[in-house]
Amino acid sequence: MTGAAAAAGLVFAILATGAAQSSEQAFAQSSAQVSDCAENRVDLRGDWGTARFTVELADDEAERARGLMNRKHLAGSAGMLFVYPHPQRVAFWMENTLIPLDMIFLDAAGRVKRVAADAVPLDRTPIDGGPGILAVLEINGGLAARLGILPGTELRHPAFGPDAAWPCN
Repeated sequence: MTGAAAAAGLVFAILATGAAQSSEQAFAQSSAQVSDCAENRVDLRGDWGTARFTVELADDEAERARGLMNRKHLAGSAGMLFVYPHPQRVAFWMENTLIPLDMIFLDAAGRVKRVAADAVPLDRTPIDGGPGILAVLEINGGLAARLGILPGTELRHPAFGPDAAWPCN
């Protein structure tokens, strides 16, 4: 993918709410307000603005074990959401994962508890999310920092239910 194509993909994924919005960002922001939750999409919000990713859902043991292994590319506007049946301590590693990833660990309310940035491809070192994790969002390495995703950021997805910090309507 060319740099221009990657940047174009990010325009649709990143919905900045700052004062200097481009027309694409303003359109994307208004679209985000009209649409609500979907199984194949997550929205994040924080003091930095908002972002939207198209996600693959890994909500059973086999899908969670396979994850993003053996993939050579992940679109800038894409990710994988790993959902567990109940909050628990989770740890990930990068064995057989060919691209650097950011791992965003979320509690049962959909709040970011930890961001493990730029996980190294093929590394078998466990990356611990800590206790009380219901879901993990994996996106391209370095993207969480560029967007400003930090602990406290809220994620919206149907998996978090009506008691989420940012529930689906």
